[in-house]
Amino acid sequence: MIRSMTGYGLGEAVLNGKKFTVEIRSVNHRYSDINIRMPRTMNYLEENVKNFLKDRISRGKIDVFISFESTSGDDYEISLNESLAEAYVKALKKIKENNDVIDDISVSLISKFPDVITINKKEDDKDFLWGLLEKSLIEAFNAFILMREKEGSKLQKDLLEKSLKLEEHLSVIKERSPYLVQEYKIKLEKRLQEILPNHSLDENRIAVEVALFADKCSIDEEIVRLESHISQFRDIITTEDVVGRKLDFLAQEMNREVNTIGSKANDLQITHSVVELKSEIEKIREQIQNLE
Repeated sequence: MIRSMTGYGLGEAVLNGKKFTVEIRSVNHRYSDINIRMPRTMNYLEENVKNFLKDRISRGKIDVFISFESTSGDDYEISLNESLAEAYVKALKKIKENNDVIDDISVSLISKFPDVITINKKEDDKDFLWGLLEKSLIEAFNAFILMREKEGSKLQKDLLEKSLKLEEHLSVIKERSPYLVQEYKIKLEKRLQEILPNHSLDENRIAVEVALFADKCSIDEEIVRLESHISQFRDIITTEDVVGRKLDFLAQEMNREVNTIGSKANDLQITHSVVELKSEIEKIREQIQNLE
């Protein structure tokens, strides 16, 4: 199923007092552009997140927002330097004895002295945290892809309808093109009779002129190629997932064939159909810019 480049997904994972929340947003972009915002303390996991997305998303400007919360009590380790605390107590007692001051030594007082109590953050279990983050990332990604596919389904329907319109306008050109040479021959003979009313017409010369015109204005090859492009266009949007670049190339090729038909076929009815074809192709190219 084809996918739009616009999408949004949210995922959460909680375990052992730790919680990851992941948001994924995307908009149109010619290439793949992934931007990740996450806590600095988790920067070592950024490459894992980027690789996860790069393997699954080919186009779009992707913004990923990751937040982390921890209510676990075992994130930090508290250590007591007992020998240093004893040294502080002895020093305070000596001050009391030597200066005859009030003894107000307390645990809270000693704990405030430098290096008596130190708090250290425990080293993260990287495998555990990545497993938890990956779980929330998968949940967000699945919701994100679901939205892209829903949007893609709407675009697919619209593009199929537009491809049918292309065939309708092209069928008009196919029906009209065989008459171009015949009408040119009639016009040429009529013009010569007006210019040379008292002379007989040279049928051989007329045949040569008509043959030259037929070769110059023949659009059979362009019609066949355009039919092939339209058929291939329809096959791609009904059988493949990542189609944006292919369809963009096909749309350019279709436009090229239509321009050639317009320049070669000097006919009002065909010119009108060419204008309609170019209009539909432009609409198709605009829609393709929304596809992954």
